[in-house]
Amino acid sequence: MKLSVIYHSASGNTARMAQVIAEGMKLVPGVEARAFSIDAVDPDFARESRCIVAGCPTYVADTSAAMHQWLEKEMGKLDLPGKLGGAFATAQYIHGGGELVIQALLDHMLTMGMVVYSGGGSKGRPVIHLGPVAIAEAGDVEALMEFDDTFRIYGQRMAEKAVALFG
Repeated sequence: MKLSVIYHSASGNTARMAQVIAEGMKLVPGVEARAFSIDAVDPDFARESRCIVAGCPTYVADTSAAMHQWLEKEMGKLDLPGKLGGAFATAQYIHGGGELVIQALLDHMLTMGMVVYSGGGSKGRPVIHLGPVAIAEAGDVEALMEFDDTFRIYGQRMAEKAVALFG
């Protein structure tokens, strides 16, 4: 089963976390997961994906302009109705609005007919209500690494749900 992680990254932080989510997805047997920058999405792979997770950096408590434009102009071309969707964000500040970015991404998915999921508190710790947020200054890989386990688990949970739904 194919799963896609699609992201916009300015400093590399979001790209790194997208790769960690894809690694987590690959822990589930039968899953082929790939991460794509919005500038290099493989449209055939993404259209065949049963799950799409989107993410971007937080800018002024909102999605990046590049991600917003991609959501409005390109995302709808990926045959989305009925697919599983999820979202993540990166931010430089703990109160920078990462959860608002995730909510905006999920709102786009819902209006395109996707089914959204995160696991919430039902899977125990780490509790990931809407989607994970990594907090680090631009390019601070050491700080990002503190979030690897949560992002990897999130990817695994998304893949497990995709397999349960679409097996």
